[in-house]
Amino acid sequence: MCSRLAPFGTTIFAEMSALALATGSVNLGQGFPEGPGPELLRRVAVQAIEEGDNQYPPGAGVKQLLEAVSAHQAAEYGLGYDPATEVLVTAGATEAIAAAVLGLCEPGDDVLMLEPSYDSYGAVVAMAGANRVPVRLEHQGGRWVLTPGALERAVTDRSRLLLLNTPHNPTGKVLSDRELAEVADVCRRHDLIAVTDEVYEHLVFNGHRHRPLATLEGMRERTVCISSAGKSFSVTGWKVGWACAPSDLLGGVRAAKQFLTYVTPAPMQRAAAAALMATHELVPPLLAELEANRDLLAEGLAGVGLPVRGAEGTYFLTVDISAVTDLDAGTFCRQLPHRCGVVAVPCSVFYQDPEAGRHLVRFAFCKSRASIEQAVERLGRLEGGW
Repeated sequence: MCSRLAPFGTTIFAEMSALALATGSVNLGQGFPEGPGPELLRRVAVQAIEEGDNQYPPGAGVKQLLEAVSAHQAAEYGLGYDPATEVLVTAGATEAIAAAVLGLCEPGDDVLMLEPSYDSYGAVVAMAGANRVPVRLEHQGGRWVLTPGALERAVTDRSRLLLLNTPHNPTGKVLSDRELAEVADVCRRHDLIAVTDEVYEHLVFNGHRHRPLATLEGMRERTVCISSAGKSFSVTGWKVGWACAPSDLLGGVRAAKQFLTYVTPAPMQRAAAAALMATHELVPPLLAELEANRDLLAEGLAGVGLPVRGAEGTYFLTVDISAVTDLDAGTFCRQLPHRCGVVAVPCSVFYQDPEAGRHLVRFAFCKSRASIEQAVERLGRLEGGW
């Protein structure tokens, strides 16, 4: 293994999912739903396979999906993108993020990102030979916040790109209009490219709303917007994502992407296109189920002394375990399956300095109602202390 990747080891999600299987635990670690996904998507994908659409599709993506992404961005956010030159299909959002960093950064550039941050961010920055610069979210007054001036203070003369994730994994935070306005101001004044991970764009609760950074003044021309079908439509294993950007920026993303996976399976692209066109039919039932699961799990965790730190969107909520144990998050999560048959993920892996997330643990609530109920019952074994 090269020295750049040696610090990252095996992803925590593979480790914890393997532990769930080995112990027969409820897997609230890795963020994937347990159902088969909407019937519409499955039907369109099967039809495409039966029709013989099983060879290489165009490198940029199939026409149906490129046009559906363009139409979705216009209808939802008023953002216009030419499907022929400003939209690119990728193997999930993870590849789109990797291709953006690899295609738009030079070795030695600084890449800013909110922390805690999804684990692939740091790894792909290392692959690019760039420098990871964390901008830490703080927990204040029951909410995660991007404190005023925090992003500005992280900027240097080497700063090239900002990786912005909202709705945010692992905290569940949705950036406010004030926070987005500050981000946009910093990007404009320091000539930063913004790469926005918006995979949870439709999964927001309690009246919160997702607002793409690209909709703010002067930001469309410097932003690569990234999303995917996996989270919005509960088909995480399909790995169908996309990036939208002005053609000059997208050219860099495309240059890297073509030498990663080259293409994404055509049948799944056709199905994702159908799903995007039916967003307002498919998403509301999923959102209602997720919100009910979130509330049940949050209540169960609070009942055993693990108060939830906000959950405005996404598949996840975080808890502070310091009230029930002095263990670090990694040890806690590795013991939890043996203690009560539930798997979670330590948030320490989402920090450059693991000590910063020492007492934070992430639970996923994107499972079946039966699994959430079973997990809550099992977590009840923690009542009275660790």
